[in-house]
Amino acid sequence: MWLKCECLQTGGAFKLRGATNRLLQLSPEERARGVVAFSSGNHARGVAIAAKRLGIRAVIVMPADAPAVKVDGTRAEGAEIVLYDRRTESREEIAGRLAQESGATVVPSFADPHIVAGQGTAGLEIIAQMPEPPRRIVIPCGGGGLASGIALACPDADIVIVEPEGWDDMGRSLGLGEIVPVAADAPPTLCDALQTPRVSPITFDILQERGATALSVSDAEVEDAIRFAWRNHQLVVEPGGAAALAALLAGKVEAEAGTVAVVSGGNIDPALHARIIGG
Repeated sequence: MWLKCECLQTGGAFKLRGATNRLLQLSPEERARGVVAFSSGNHARGVAIAAKRLGIRAVIVMPADAPAVKVDGTRAEGAEIVLYDRRTESREEIAGRLAQESGATVVPSFADPHIVAGQGTAGLEIIAQMPEPPRRIVIPCGGGGLASGIALACPDADIVIVEPEGWDDMGRSLGLGEIVPVAADAPPTLCDALQTPRVSPITFDILQERGATALSVSDAEVEDAIRFAWRNHQLVVEPGGAAALAALLAGKVEAEAGTVAVVSGGNIDPALHARIIGG
């Protein structure tokens, strides 16, 4: 079994890929007006890094309960942060209002073809780095940008997406054949990076066309995966980034030859990581 370690990516997650590709599409006039993004953390930091490299002003709408390591990391890259309550406010509405006021371009975390294409470069690297083509790729899924990008980049591999229990809207959508949102009473989850209330037609259509299968994991299984990654590979992995590995370790998907688990992020609060690996 192979691990694609996006926790070692610049910014600590795969999100820099899509953010960079999207910002590179902006015209000089659009760059001058800046960008607005909304994210629980990893997309925020990816956009902030890409914007800093390109000299673009970035405003990021983040939930007030986002891990401090993600908020601090995003702010350290020079982005301006606007906090909101994820239970009572709409991040899309806030970002839309800010963009309208300033003329900035909204950079969504997954509902954009350029974002999906950028995330798909992880799939191109999987093909290039493995000694033989991957047979199955297991991928953490929030909005589905990474999973759909890899699905396009690796057309011959079986695609398995993994979501937190109670936040399995992509899995339920694929099962029903239409997009359904996360339930209003969705339970708390350690996987803050995968708390997407509703997937997009872009990512849903790609994964449906590719025949992706879906499953979910518990917080306890995610914690086991975080401990495994640290004790066996000295990898610091955040809960959402450990979802695919958790599914394999829990036996929910078979780790047959040619299986790849994407470790999608490593931005975890140090105190939480210490508690988990000491458990």
